[in-house]
Amino acid sequence: MQKFDFLVIESDEARVDFVLSALHFLGYRPQHGAACGEVDESTHAWRAVYIGSVADAAEAERQFALLGAAASHVPVLLAGDSPWVERFSTASSPFAARMATLEFPLRYEKMAEAMRNIYARLLGGQSGALRFVGNSAPMIRVNGLIRQVAPFDSTVLVLGESGTGKEMVARAIHEHSPRRDKPFVAINCGAIPAELLESELFGHEKGSFTGAISARKGRFEMAEGGTLFLDEVGDMSLPMQVKLLRVLQERAYERVGGSKTLRCDVRIIAATHRNLEESIASDRFREDLFYRLSVFPLELPSLRERLDDLPVLIGEFNQRLARRGLGVVRFSAGAMQALRAHAWPGNVRELSNLVERMAILFPHGEVRGSDLPKKYRGQQAVDEVHGAALLALMDDELPPCETGVHPVAEALRTLPEQGLDLKDHLADIEVGLIRQALDVTGGVVAHAARLLHMQRTTLVEKLRKYGLQNSLAA
Repeated sequence: MQKFDFLVIESDEARVDFVLSALHFLGYRPQHGAACGEVDESTHAWRAVYIGSVADAAEAERQFALLGAAASHVPVLLAGDSPWVERFSTASSPFAARMATLEFPLRYEKMAEAMRNIYARLLGGQSGALRFVGNSAPMIRVNGLIRQVAPFDSTVLVLGESGTGKEMVARAIHEHSPRRDKPFVAINCGAIPAELLESELFGHEKGSFTGAISARKGRFEMAEGGTLFLDEVGDMSLPMQVKLLRVLQERAYERVGGSKTLRCDVRIIAATHRNLEESIASDRFREDLFYRLSVFPLELPSLRERLDDLPVLIGEFNQRLARRGLGVVRFSAGAMQALRAHAWPGNVRELSNLVERMAILFPHGEVRGSDLPKKYRGQQAVDEVHGAALLALMDDELPPCETGVHPVAEALRTLPEQGLDLKDHLADIEVGLIRQALDVTGGVVAHAARLLHMQRTTLVEKLRKYGLQNSLAA
């Protein structure tokens, strides 16, 4: 049996039925105070209270006392015509900051909105600070969904490609929820062998298998009262899917090798990069488990769908690097253009790794397009100019064209309408030519110098000036 988490104090039987139904719909496990004689840790974990009409003041006080220590922090919903409204809403009341009134006839949408508003007030400044990074339209939508689902215990299934930040979304949901003061426990279901996953999830008793020299808690036990994040749940074996389904249905399990039934009070957030509906069709994933997990599906966009977030993401990664003692790095306009053209198969994780690599190679410096690793440079027009100019150096002279001006020379001297920084532009051209000369000659400096018609010592100085020695070695 699941633990009760929402106390309902109401004398009107018609209202009792409606309130209980609405709370069940919102994912809570409510109990009518009149039916509750005593409270125990194994059966109750109060997260909120509803107070409506009160026919017997003494009985209502008894029911309110069932909250125990939770009365000092849980949200309070009050019927607008409840005689306790004045008691809870005065400015001096300790409940004023965490209460909301509801008018009848009541709609469950209004109840959900009231709970979200209370949690937003309780979170205060944390709410904005923990926002999932991004200002693009797809991420505004994701942030909105996180805030909507966080206050409730509904199971969330986070979908998206690898590297899109599924665990970060799970953490954001946990940090915005009433469980934020309890543990957040994550487990990668695809990284643990199938024969060991059961022990990892449910724990084991001493001697239950070879090597079990002592009893051990599982992730469900560790996450008690908090949130359990099941990453890559689509990679879970079919036998384990059956066992997980039972826990989700009954909120009870046994340790491996044990016979004692343990109750659990955890919120489940699952994630996968797989298409579970295709896995169901090919009999690799149970349909009943899919519907248990997919109460609130939340799909993350790939980085390709949110390229407008590149600057803010780079800024976020720079802040993290600075906290670790690394130098921050800037990307030139040309470099940003190249990054926008990249396919980003690794999504945000790939971008994070690239920023860290560039911060190591160019600490507190600016990364130009030509400084990026080869696969990120793309086929920008400036690179084509560099390539054509290099061919000109290799051939010593260019064939004339009808206009008398070779297109390479024309491209090199055409001023963009918005103007440019001549020093940076010439340096960018020089770096690109040097890098390509080294590529053509297999990194042999003497041969590259001969190709560029300069002394070897001059090229070595330029390599040192532009930091290309470190870049080539990376």
